[in-house]
Amino acid sequence: MYSPGHIQQMIDETGAVEILLAVPSASRTRRRQVLETLEQYPLHVRTVPGFMDLASGRVKVEDVQEVDIADLLGRDAVPPQQELFERCIRGQVVMVTGAGGSIGSELCRQILSTDAKILLLFEHSEFNLYSIHTELEQRIRRESLSVRLFPVLGSVRNQERLYELMRVWAVNTVYHAAAYKHVPMVEHNIAEGVMNNVLGSLYTAQAALRAGVEHFVLISTDKAVRPTNVMGSTKRLAEMVLQALSQEVAPVLFGDEEQLHQENKTRFTMVRFGNVLGSSGSVIPRFYDQIRKGGPVTVTHPNITRYFMTIPEAAQLVIQAGSMGQGGDVFVLDMGQPVKIAELAEKMIHLTGLSVCSEANPHGDISIEFTGLRPGEKLYEELLIGDNVSPTDHPMIMRANEEHLPWEAFKEVIVNLIESVEQDDYDRVRQLLREAVSGYAPEGEIVDWMHSKRTVS
Repeated sequence: MYSPGHIQQMIDETGAVEILLAVPSASRTRRRQVLETLEQYPLHVRTVPGFMDLASGRVKVEDVQEVDIADLLGRDAVPPQQELFERCIRGQVVMVTGAGGSIGSELCRQILSTDAKILLLFEHSEFNLYSIHTELEQRIRRESLSVRLFPVLGSVRNQERLYELMRVWAVNTVYHAAAYKHVPMVEHNIAEGVMNNVLGSLYTAQAALRAGVEHFVLISTDKAVRPTNVMGSTKRLAEMVLQALSQEVAPVLFGDEEQLHQENKTRFTMVRFGNVLGSSGSVIPRFYDQIRKGGPVTVTHPNITRYFMTIPEAAQLVIQAGSMGQGGDVFVLDMGQPVKIAELAEKMIHLTGLSVCSEANPHGDISIEFTGLRPGEKLYEELLIGDNVSPTDHPMIMRANEEHLPWEAFKEVIVNLIESVEQDDYDRVRQLLREAVSGYAPEGEIVDWMHSKRTVS
């Protein structure tokens, strides 16, 4: 038996190369303290599953796991306020767009736990829809839940399809998580980013207006604040769509037809937050894969930082923030302190029992290489456009008060943007984004594939 103060002695006497943490009930803050203590030793640190993981059937007793990166960040989630958490879900018909994505699927899992009457899974990826539907159906049978589940294939760019779904099922609440979110990918495919993120959000919101949906919650991002990329600027425009529609009498159709208006019974809410751990495109699984292969671990810049939050915590806060919206609200989640990605990579290397190869330690196991910022990537992300922020009844949720355009002015932006996209005029697209999105400051040349091909040709 060795005390925590005699770890080096234990290594010397036993030759241990791996240590298993069996402290599933400890707080995340306490687990971080333990990991910080162990980081200095040449030990591969892994964890024994917690009771809740065993009870849910996700893992077996004999399973051991890599350290949960959330433990490295050391932030304990605030338990949800039950009344807020249930307000827009219990006994209601709920629809999630992008239901198979990282945030969308977690929203579905938590909605399942909150006694919704019907849950509509709306998703354009057949595989993602099949995966989340299968998982939720198994859980419904295992836990004898009463919620009825309907997986629906479709695109947020099909307004009539969206409207018919919301009307026929009499949807009460929509969580709009469908979006293209990968910064470099959208930078190379500008037209799809604009049409999916902006027009898709407009069509989904106006379908909700026409169908009389009570609550509409947009999943936004910190990249919408003073963006340097197309993805962030399109997500800010998606926010502005909802802000423009949050008026007493709102337009319910957009296009060549004459505008139709009706009394706005839909409360539009936007929730803005940073990166979530384990999402598609997250650095964490990529770092683990690179470490397993012997390195190098690739980081874009030595000073790059990001906010991080676990997917379950983000989804819980999104649901609670959506319940507080009065119409046109932008809520910002408290993401804690930003994390330096290079330091995160170092911690991950150390906790697998390896050392960092550097100038100071040329014989180390794994090197960290800096590859340069990718198209549209920022060194630092922000959560607020201005300083006008106020607290809410929830300690982790703030309300941002930010300027936006009235509908008639915003409609002109959308018309011009669509026209420019259809003409593949990406110089004009960039100019329109500069004019409409506060703080949009693109860096570098346009790298859209079509634009680059035409320029070369």
